[in-house]
Order: sequence, then structure tokens, then C-alpha cells
Amino acid sequence: MTNEDVELLTNVFRFHSLAVEDCISKNIHPPKIDDFEDYLFIIVHGINYHIESNVEETTELALFLGKNYLVTSHDVPLRAIAAVLDRVRKDGRPMRREVDFLAHDLIDTLVDNIMPTIEEMDDKSATIEAEALHEPKRETLTSIMQLKRSILALTRVILPQREIMNGLSRGEYALISERAQIYYRNIYDHLVRIEMLSLGLRDMAESILSTYLSSVSNRMNEVMKMLTLIATIFIPLTFIVGIYGMNFANMPELQWRYGYFSILIVMAVIGTSLVVYFRRKRWL
Repeated sequence: MTNEDVELLTNVFRFHSLAVEDCISKNIHPPKIDDFEDYLFIIVHGINYHIESNVEETTELALFLGKNYLVTSHDVPLRAIAAVLDRVRKDGRPMRREVDFLAHDLIDTLVDNIMPTIEEMDDKSATIEAEALHEPKRETLTSIMQLKRSILALTRVILPQREIMNGLSRGEYALISERAQIYYRNIYDHLVRIEMLSLGLRDMAESILSTYLSSVSNRMNEVMKMLTLIATIFIPLTFIVGIYGMNFANMPELQWRYGYFSILIVMAVIGTSLVVYFRRKRWL
């Protein structure tokens, strides 16, 4: 926000200093609504499409809603603003009704733009789940944690945003006409659906994490099982080798002509017998 913007909000519209400060601040503010009698100050969140990251982030849209004006403030370009401006340029329809309907169009478009992100996260979760089940890797855990962070970023703003729309749709604010309230109720219904989908994704992410941990544990168990079986096979062979490595003078087998080859045959028979036994027990 430039100095000219601050001057416009402060000295021309004479908005409250705390509301202007929220617009200037780079900190993330939760969705909220403040009633200053002559106008409403509303903060809602949408998807930030301008951050190149594997974790979805939200961005703020601040609205000053008065009787005959609507002022918006946002740090990054928003598709909702661009879409409404495009409709205004084409046929002027968003400007044909009262200003509370214009605010509804902006918020409604902002909320609608969340759905493609939800669908993308749902597709991503299915891919991660298949990977966690069949071929879990270290990168799989990273993808799961990124998915969980994306879901958290959405869920922490959906609930307060839903309550804001609930208040706007129930006649709690004089600046929202009775005719417009039902339209805000429609946004509320969309947010309820998004919240349900987000909770479903959160549960799926937890399930995927459990699947990943189980798959890694099973693979570790298989490795330990194989190492244990190999060690078991070599224990009797090592025992035999150890006996004939003691180098006592009074060991009759040491003078036997075929003793060395006989011991090798005995060791091979023992090892083969153990392998066959393990296979019959389905341990191999």
C-alpha cells in the first residue's frame, strides 16, 4: 500500500485508524468484521495463487462497506477482483444493484475460487496415498506433511469466515439489506461445504500418514526378518567352524583325509535344511 492509498483511506474516507493499520500491516489477520456504524470493515481470505510453493497459502482481502461505496485493499492480485472487474467492463451487471450486492459478488467469487484448490488437494492426496501404500519413500513423508499444512492453512480461516457470513445473512448489520441477506446465506452454505471437504481431507491426510508409517514399519520388519533368518542359518555353521578352529593336537578329524570335504558337505546340508524348513513355515 502506497502513501497515497493511506492518505485516501485516512483523510478522504476518514476510516478508523485501527482499520487502516490492519490494511497497512504485513501481519496475517484472521477473518473478522468490525461495525463502525457508518461502514463495515471486513477481512476475508482467499487462495494466494502468486506464491510458488507446495503448501497452499491464503491471502487477505479487506473491504470497507458503506452505504454507497465499497473500498477494497489487498497486497497481491486476486482473481476474484479481476473476475468482478471483467464482468463490470463487459455488461456492468455487478454495478446495477446496491453496494452490498457488489460486496457479495466479490466475496462469493473469492470463496468459489477455493474449490479448485480443494479438488487439487483431493487428487494429490489420492496420489500420495497410493505411493505411501505401494512404494513409501522419504519424499512421501514430505508430501504428506505439505498436504497437512495446506489443509491447516484453509481450515484455520474457514470457520471464522463462515461465522462472518452467518452474521451478514441474519440481519445483524444495518448496511446489509434484507434482499441481500439471502445471497450472503448462499456464501455461508458454500463455506460449510468447503469446511466439510477440508475436514475430510484432514482425516484423509491422517489416514495417509498412518498408512505410510505402517508401510515403513512392515518393510523394516521384512528386512529384520530376512537378516534374522540369515543369521540363524549361519549360527550352526559358525559353531562347526569354531570347533575346528580351536587347534587342539588331539582332534582325530584333523588327520582324516576327507575330513575337510566332509565338514563342508555337513555345513551345506545344514544350511539347505534350514532354508527348506523356513520355506515350509513360510518364513521366507
